[in-house]
Amino acid sequence: MTEKIVQTAGRESLGEFAPMFAHLNDDVLFGKVWNEDALSVKTKCIITVVSLMASGTTDSSLTYHLENAKKYGVTREEIAAIITHTAMYTGWPKGWAVFRLAKEVWKHEETALTEKEKYQSSIFFPIGEPNDAFARYFVGQSYLAPVSTEQVPVYHVTFEPKCRNNWHIHKAESGGGQILLCAGGEGYYQEWGKDAVQMTSGSVVNIPAGVKHWHGAAPDSWFSHLAIEVAGEKTENEWCEPVTEAEYEKVCENNRRVKA
Repeated sequence: MTEKIVQTAGRESLGEFAPMFAHLNDDVLFGKVWNEDALSVKTKCIITVVSLMASGTTDSSLTYHLENAKKYGVTREEIAAIITHTAMYTGWPKGWAVFRLAKEVWKHEETALTEKEKYQSSIFFPIGEPNDAFARYFVGQSYLAPVSTEQVPVYHVTFEPKCRNNWHIHKAESGGGQILLCAGGEGYYQEWGKDAVQMTSGSVVNIPAGVKHWHGAAPDSWFSHLAIEVAGEKTENEWCEPVTEAEYEKVCENNRRVKA
């Protein structure tokens, strides 16, 4: 639930001198307009900053609304772009004036997120730890997070861009195999002798036992999937040769042509 905006500055400063103005400020502007649901609070913060900048207001009221914008999710990169864009229409001196205030408000913001942190924020399941135990079967960096180790084993596997596992086979005397459910990003799945299949969030691949295959990330995207082990008798994995650069680039080129 969105936090309700509450304001009392009007009554504290002008309650006795101008009670109507205090009422309009606290109860109407902040009590109703700021709590109206059609726009997010973040959007309202941006509109307010732009409006004050356009009017040439650069006093403590603008500082308050810049702080409010930061509180409701406007990043340093976003506020810089907002002020720059607005300055194109309202005037360069106003841009300089607002930047002086914004630099103070955002000076203690944490450093920019890493690509891994950005990707983690876009998916539901944890990326997990580096997949060191199976690193020799991968080209590039992968990560592993157990989701369920009882009843049906389920693991969340994440691939950095260009990372892929070797050709491999899930073996079983009966049953067995694996199900892949894409949890984020973009990647590929390919069976031996067949064209690769693109995987995006929500894609599902059923891999029967005995089928030689590989899966991994697109060259410009992180990729993760849930790996669900299908029950079977005497199951084991046979790891084969790596996917060569030529094989991988052919899949990428075919995918680029499909997108075009």
